[in-house]
Amino acid sequence: MYKLSNLINDLENVLQKTVGIEPISLRISNNPNFDFQINNLVKFQNHKDIKNIENLFSEIINNEILIKNFEITDTYFVNLEIDIDQFSNSFNKIKKYIKVQHPETVLLDYGGPNIGKPLHVGHLRSLNIGRSLYLIYELAGHNVLSDIHMGDWGMPIAQIITYIEEKKINFESIDIEDLEKIYPKASKLYSEDNKFNDLAQANNKRLNENDPKILKKWRKLKKISTKSIKETLETLNHNFDLWMGESDVNYLIPGMIQKLESEGKISLDDGAYVSNFVSDPKILITKSDGSYLYLTTDLATVLNRIKLNKIDKTLYIVDKRQNLHFEQLIKSLNYFGFGDEEYRHIAFGTINDLNGNPYKTREGDAKKLIDLFKETSLQIEKINSDLDSETNKILTNTVLTFSDLKTNRMTDYKFDLNKFTNISGKTGIYVQYALVRAKKLLKSSSINSSNINLKVSDLDENDLNLIRGLIKFEYYFNLALKNNEPHHLADYLYELSNLFNTMYQNENILENKEESIKLNKLKISEHFISYSTLLMECLGLEPVEKM
Repeated sequence: MYKLSNLINDLENVLQKTVGIEPISLRISNNPNFDFQINNLVKFQNHKDIKNIENLFSEIINNEILIKNFEITDTYFVNLEIDIDQFSNSFNKIKKYIKVQHPETVLLDYGGPNIGKPLHVGHLRSLNIGRSLYLIYELAGHNVLSDIHMGDWGMPIAQIITYIEEKKINFESIDIEDLEKIYPKASKLYSEDNKFNDLAQANNKRLNENDPKILKKWRKLKKISTKSIKETLETLNHNFDLWMGESDVNYLIPGMIQKLESEGKISLDDGAYVSNFVSDPKILITKSDGSYLYLTTDLATVLNRIKLNKIDKTLYIVDKRQNLHFEQLIKSLNYFGFGDEEYRHIAFGTINDLNGNPYKTREGDAKKLIDLFKETSLQIEKINSDLDSETNKILTNTVLTFSDLKTNRMTDYKFDLNKFTNISGKTGIYVQYALVRAKKLLKSSSINSSNINLKVSDLDENDLNLIRGLIKFEYYFNLALKNNEPHHLADYLYELSNLFNTMYQNENILENKEESIKLNKLKISEHFISYSTLLMECLGLEPVEKM
């Protein structure tokens, strides 16, 4: 934590002088009487200087004004209790404390839709995790860019164009509904019909050679698809800084292949270019027929990004079934010497139906995201038909986002619409309702809470629990940032909402005869509103004003 950085530095200096370099990290204490815990000494409990280290730790912690109480257990767990009096003046400065010392330029590669196909449920986690990480990195002070990385080139496009030509469909009359039907039919025909296969291969070659007639048809298809994708993203409150696709880097590939071959980094193997990096399986750079792979395009995309922007870190937010692809990509980037930037695959699990199967329509197709949005919106309307359309839309996106982000990204989860739209339990509706409640409380009080100072001596158990919950914001934010795991913040938002509701429901705050107690609770509610709103910002949630 930034507020405790001096304490941590002093304790690290003790360890460096006695046991060697040992970075200290705070954890949430397992003891309910304390806030944080340091576990570094546990592994040194048999060290010859452990008693001296314990004494030095005690002396340093005793002199830290932010620590009210502490203990070092028999097994050398160090538990710390924060002094609320000393910490309370920091609540309004939390945005300052979560800034990193060394900002970087971070690019997030997520979305990845193919033109000709609608956004479907399989895109939801990439969109939600990507947007949340974007906002977390941005709040931490980094310069952040997002790229949709569209699949807008190559054989799938050639298949669609060939199908339209062979079926003599009027290009000018095609809309997104037509494309959604054509895409699977073209793909099926390509795998079953040799003649169609040959025609599609020829069209793909013409596409790569920039044949004007083919390019005109391609532009038409891309325009239709991009418009549809943007409309869906706007409905779900997602957007991208960069709308780059495979077509934007295709021209770089021949030169890249030639350079890598001349450097001895790749070589021909039965007509295919293979990386000379020793691995099992071998890393294919092109197919034996000369066509490109996703890896080929991803390599060229990195070259293009290096040319256009100074990127320090690239995060690929793509599901865990693509682990091998990104393992090969990152190994290739290092082996080929494509710069010193950091590349990481932020993997995640899948969304399943209530039976644990892949989420599909009754016809067996991938469910469209816009259809999932509509189903969720209708469910919310059934629960509360008095909501205006804008509030319904915000709550619909809350359900689709919070239910996704509260799950550890590596875990598959079942989409349960009834459960996720419930006002009770760990749901987006619950955290929205807690915030609405708090805002209504302050508004009904007619008291300017910004002028209230906490009177710590009058805090009851519920007050203290919520304040001690607020103290943990910086810890959970750093945990989410360090591990690229938004679920820590979703869990924390629910925890704070639960603590606020407990305080709120325990008594009628506005009718409390003890003025200092009432003012305390109003001030704590103000802090809860501030922190809850900031957590929603981190998660990509928009607060509603009424429910």
